[in-house]
Amino acid sequence: MDKFRMIFQFFQSNQESFMNGICGIMALASTQMYSAFDFNCPCLPHYNLAYGLGILLVPPFILFLLGFVLNNNISMLAEEWRRPQGQRGKDPAVLRYMFCSMAQRAMIAPAVWVSVTLLDGKCITCAFCTSVPVETLGNASHPRLSQGEIQRVLARIPCKEIYNGQQLIANEVAVRYLRCISQALGWCFVLLMTTLAFLVRLLRPCFSQAAFLKSRYWSHYIDIERKLFDETCAEHARSFAKVCIQQFFEGMSTDLVSARCHLPRKAPADAEEAAEKLLGITDQGTMNMALKSWHRCKPPLNLHPPALLTGNAWAGEGQPPTHPSAPRRETAAYYSWV
Repeated sequence: MDKFRMIFQFFQSNQESFMNGICGIMALASTQMYSAFDFNCPCLPHYNLAYGLGILLVPPFILFLLGFVLNNNISMLAEEWRRPQGQRGKDPAVLRYMFCSMAQRAMIAPAVWVSVTLLDGKCITCAFCTSVPVETLGNASHPRLSQGEIQRVLARIPCKEIYNGQQLIANEVAVRYLRCISQALGWCFVLLMTTLAFLVRLLRPCFSQAAFLKSRYWSHYIDIERKLFDETCAEHARSFAKVCIQQFFEGMSTDLVSARCHLPRKAPADAEEAAEKLLGITDQGTMNMALKSWHRCKPPLNLHPPALLTGNAWAGEGQPPTHPSAPRRETAAYYSWV
């Protein structure tokens, strides 16, 4: 249990670790889904290809979209992309980093599904059974069948219980031929994905490490800023609700006192503290205005803004501001006449 607790705490340490854990769980879920999936090829010439390629490609597409849905950064990316310019500019490099980061994580589960499917070989066997070279592997001159009849016989290769073309081509030979091709494609796909990941990890620090660090930093900043803003809004809503409820009960107690129902009154100890957390925003309209202002014109990322400029000159006397000089030390000298 301690190991699982440590792993869970690591996943909760930051956003990237959490999403890596989610992607790992999705990759394991994709393998379990494929192992539990009951594959039934239709064994019909015009449906085998659609069914086999559909099982190979449609679930990875769904898993890819699901990876984006489970990623919390997708809403943050859309919000940052669609928000007005305001007082803070939008950095396209940060948006590209966020999208690429989400796409890389969302691709893990689909890549696992495609790899497992190709290595298993059922989809390729079902999809391309009608393309088996009968002239090479079978006896094409034995039966006098038309091309359509040959296609119908070959379409039953994945269905061993109804296959009736042993004299044309042995079922075991055709299945082994297609499965070997599928496994070769699967290992090539795994090798390609591994090589691409290796090249990305290896070559990225050689070209744009500084730009990558900046994009990663500001991506983390946007995530942390959003979380802190949500926490601040939740704290303000809690204080606002507390003050509203206290005012309601104080009004009710006043009405009861005026009706000659003497009740003990005691001021709540945290009333002033809750009022201080409101920060002067004490009505719904002002709060809505603050939320709209945060969305439309976020404050600039400059904790120490320089002096304001008017046109081409500095504000004030037309001269650039000078740094405040250090306080002058005054020394008193005492002379004695002897």
